[in-house]
Amino acid sequence: MQFLKNVKIDFLAKQKTAFYFSSGLILVGLISLALHGGPNYGIDFLGGTSMALSFEKPVQIGQVRDAISAAGFEGAEIKHFGGENEILIRIEQQDVDSEISDPVKSSISTAISGNPFQLLSEDTVGPKIGAELRGKMIWAILAAMFFILLYISWRFEFGFAVGAIVALFHDITITLGIFSILRLELTLAIIAAFLTIVGYSLNDTIVVFDRIRENLKTLRREKYEAIVNTSINQSLSRTIVTSLTTLMVVIILFIFGGEVIHDFAFALITGVLIGTYSSIFVASPIVVVWENRRSAKKGKPVVKRA
Repeated sequence: MQFLKNVKIDFLAKQKTAFYFSSGLILVGLISLALHGGPNYGIDFLGGTSMALSFEKPVQIGQVRDAISAAGFEGAEIKHFGGENEILIRIEQQDVDSEISDPVKSSISTAISGNPFQLLSEDTVGPKIGAELRGKMIWAILAAMFFILLYISWRFEFGFAVGAIVALFHDITITLGIFSILRLELTLAIIAAFLTIVGYSLNDTIVVFDRIRENLKTLRREKYEAIVNTSINQSLSRTIVTSLTTLMVVIILFIFGGEVIHDFAFALITGVLIGTYSSIFVASPIVVVWENRRSAKKGKPVVKRA
């Protein structure tokens, strides 16, 4: 669908504004991470117990919280999922040998005796396993970035790979910063969302890079900046259509998907918006800067493509 025709927006002229905008978002996110002592890890990375309970009648979160506090577990995360009869409880591991599940269920049964419940699921993660998962999470993201760098260097040029990697770090850092500012938990599901963001942003960036490569052959007499600008404008319609259709799905998921996948959908919404922006205002300008530096080192005019 080509609903934007003959678009001639000078995107590269706005790269300084985009640089300040991105730097501001990243700086605010990093300050938030520093003030909060890092990301707000969930029990997947800290260790703890997650229980899903289904009550016969609607139950108030406050009732469940009081019952859990009476059992000696403060700071539990409690929320509804799927309806007012169903409760999801997440309690961080407090001591290595402490038992969580049985005391919590016993206390809830006593405090809310007139509303029996059924245990739907229960998951427990030890603190040691949580620490290992944090390490593997970091290595998984770094490994993905490394292989992306190799792939784009092989398919395009190294300068294109640098632009793509910087854009991906930009997307992940801003999304992580927003999660820190809002104090949303970082769980395995959110890491899956981050990796999805990497894939989406990379796909959008490669579409623009493909058009740049094609135009470098057909518009050889044009300035390099003009070729990149033309390429972005030519792929703009596809970028907008892809982003809007993806956003429609994840927004519906965010609104109607329930509390369990609420943060996952929010991460995708943030990632799609930031990823679309970075493909145009981060990855492409970096390719131009890289090419100009390379041309300057070789003693060639930076305004012309050799």
